[in-house]
Amino acid sequence: MRLDDDDFTLFGLPQRFAQDGAEIAQRWKALVAKVHPDRFAADGAASQRLAMQWSLRVNEAHQRLRDPLKRASYLCELRGAPIQANENTRMPAAFLMEQMEWRESLDEAKTPDAILAIDQQVAGRERALLAQAGRQLDDEGDAAAAAESVRALMFLTRFRADIDQRLEALEHS
Repeated sequence: MRLDDDDFTLFGLPQRFAQDGAEIAQRWKALVAKVHPDRFAADGAASQRLAMQWSLRVNEAHQRLRDPLKRASYLCELRGAPIQANENTRMPAAFLMEQMEWRESLDEAKTPDAILAIDQQVAGRERALLAQAGRQLDDEGDAAAAAESVRALMFLTRFRADIDQRLEALEHS
């Protein structure tokens, strides 16, 4: 194990999008137990600092591996297709039209049920895009196409946060 190993190598997992969440959790627990700073309390300050670095590294890797969107983004980067979400906001016209329709629907929605119906539509689209990104990464080996799917997923994640805010606003009014 090296601090500069990629997350998959660190966790002893294949470098694939498709992962078993329970396996990720199990390996994380084992790694955390192995590198926890308390285990090195008697070994001096230098050993504890190194253990702290390892602990942070393991937890960062766990955060990326357990979240499908973060895992897909990380795989794209590892395969030479960084997401560049701030620099590359280009999206297919059909996707942008879909976004505009959902935003208009959200603006017009007056009840929690209407907003939840929009959320269900968006969640379905999110699941489909996540599956598409998985196929692009694991089956097709097309990291560039997967990066586009990940950028679209990032838009949907932000939109679902807007839906949550709208629901909260309705609850407090």
